Amino acid sequence: MTQLNVGLLFGGCSGEHEVSIRSAIAIAQALQAPQNTSRYNIIPFYIQKNGVWQGGDVAQEVLNTAVPTPTRDGKLWNFPPEAEAVDVWFPILHGPNGEDGTVQGLLTLMQVPFVGSGVLGSTVGMDKLAMKTAFAQAGLPQVKYIGLLSSQVKDSSIHEQIELELGYPCFIKPANLGSSVGISKARSRSELETALSNAASYDRRLIVEAAVKAREVECAVLGNDKPKASTIGEITFESDFYDYETKYTAGQAQLYIPASLPDHITKKIQDTAIAAFLAIDASGLGRVDFFYVEETGEVLINEINTLPGFTATSMYPGLWEATGVSFPELVHQLIQFAQERK
Repeated sequence: MTQLNVGLLFGGCSGEHEVSIRSAIAIAQALQAPQNTSRYNIIPFYIQKNGVWQGGDVAQEVLNTAVPTPTRDGKLWNFPPEAEAVDVWFPILHGPNGEDGTVQGLLTLMQVPFVGSGVLGSTVGMDKLAMKTAFAQAGLPQVKYIGLLSSQVKDSSIHEQIELELGYPCFIKPANLGSSVGISKARSRSELETALSNAASYDRRLIVEAAVKAREVECAVLGNDKPKASTIGEITFESDFYDYETKYTAGQAQLYIPASLPDHITKKIQDTAIAAFLAIDASGLGRVDFFYVEETGEVLINEINTLPGFTATSMYPGLWEATGVSFPELVHQLIQFAQERK
């Protein structure tokens, strides 16, 4: 059997640089599992925080140590020579300049298959305002929200609109960041103003959402035009909300797979997850997050993540493990779907 050269692309320029490294290490281990060693040869590519690509020993050292390398000089987009040998790319870049369509556009120009959504699905899946517009067009139920620009954060009329339409508490988010970076919870006008300024330091497009008393559940999606949905998982935590520290610190959050839900709710979540996946033209993989309001039986879609984490505490691979797809098999299928789409 001829091995495929998999270009494992990780690191990146976003605040989720370290999470990307941890995800890449897990994927590399899955590609080196006994059932995959004859199928795939890993060629690592590490993108420094300044955007410079590193291959060879530098990239391998980061994979081995899980420690970002000190920034080295180099020309932007001066690809390491090993890039010419790549048969399929596996980008595991979280956040801006990684899962927002920018790198996907570059990989598309290379005319080499790559894992995950293309430019459209990645862009819409990253921008929460565009995403919610697509979900609304598809008729998917959501929490109430208001979108605004960073230039509006000091406008008192916006503050009044938020209080009138959403009330307190509410959540303020940058539209284009993942892993709960830049998200704050506001319970008063002063907290709202502070939270808006904080979010505006990350992105010019912001979103404010009404808080709901609900269980937080997630569903993984796998495939292209005919995707499948996993079993459902639930997240519980003691912190005020599911922030970055809670998400990536062992023991801060508890993941329950499968979630204890009525069968009809499980089916509704799975069907809605697939609908959301198709609504933004995602492909390969996606994790769809929901609010389940037990008192009313409502299932409200929160967001879709088109390049979810693959760390030890990540929900996406855990959901598929519980559905009967092992981590090594999951990685194999993702590469197969990348080739299928190409």
